[in-house]
Amino acid sequence: QVVLVESGGGLVQAGGSLRLSCTASQRASYDYAMAWFRQFPGTNQRVFVAAISWTGGIETYAESVKGRFTISRDRAGNTLYLQMNRLIPEDSAVYSCATTRARASEVDVYMDYAYDYWGQGTRVTVTR
Repeated sequence: QVVLVESGGGLVQAGGSLRLSCTASQRASYDYAMAWFRQFPGTNQRVFVAAISWTGGIETYAESVKGRFTISRDRAGNTLYLQMNRLIPEDSAVYSCATTRARASEVDVYMDYAYDYWGQGTRVTVTR
C-alpha cells in the first residue's frame, strides 16, 4: 500500500503560480510512474496533467499545460511536485497525484486506470 498526500492548492489570480506537492509513503525505488490528474468542477472524470518516471525522470505533459506546468520529483524525499505558472481560470480543478505499481514503460501514463494509488486531492481555484 502506498499512501499519497497532496498539498499546495489554493486560490490564485490568473497569471499567477502555485506549486503542488505530493508526499508518498516509503516504497522500493524503481521506475514506476507518478502523475498529476485533475477533476474539473461538476465532473468526475480524471484528466491527465503530467507524469514522470520515478528513476528515469522521463516527463510527459498534456498539451493544455505544456510550457506552463513542470513536473518534478525529489527521490530522497519521496515527493512529487507540480509547478504551475501562468495559471488561467480553466486550470481550476481538484488536483490529485497518483502512482503505479508497474513500471512507467509498461503502462499508458495518460490513462487514470493505469494508476493504483491515489491521493485525496487538493483544490486549485484561479480567479480572473
